[in-house]
Amino acid sequence: MTQQTAPIAHDGHQPFEARHRDDIDWETIRWPGETGKMLFHPRPERPTEPNAGILQLEPGAHHPLHKHDFAQIWYILEGEFRIGGGTYGPGTMIFHPDPHFEDEFKTETGGEILIVQYPGPTTGGRPIYDKRFNMADRKPIAAERTDL
Repeated sequence: MTQQTAPIAHDGHQPFEARHRDDIDWETIRWPGETGKMLFHPRPERPTEPNAGILQLEPGAHHPLHKHDFAQIWYILEGEFRIGGGTYGPGTMIFHPDPHFEDEFKTETGGEILIVQYPGPTTGGRPIYDKRFNMADRKPIAAERTDL
């Protein structure tokens, strides 16, 4: 499918934008076993655009406890995920307010998660795309910042 944009703006209101996941290449994400297709993401000319797309997780994918100032929502499409003390599967929606911490996360099954990260309504913290969702090479976890 090809990316399409709706008609021009009306009275200063902007139209919707549509992108199809098959038109975007998988990119390396900072955590082991994770790749993603961020169909929308912040950039200098559109700093409040959310990180929004699909995470694909291999069996064994994981990340440590870390913090963010932005808000986000996850919707589990496939697989089973151990997050903190619970196990969550398809159909589960997870809301992270701002500021928040993401608990330890791992999966033995692998799977896919729809993710939307957006500027924190109370903190003003913005999601980060560059060098998080589009890495040429993944760094060791110990080299990643977990305080933002």
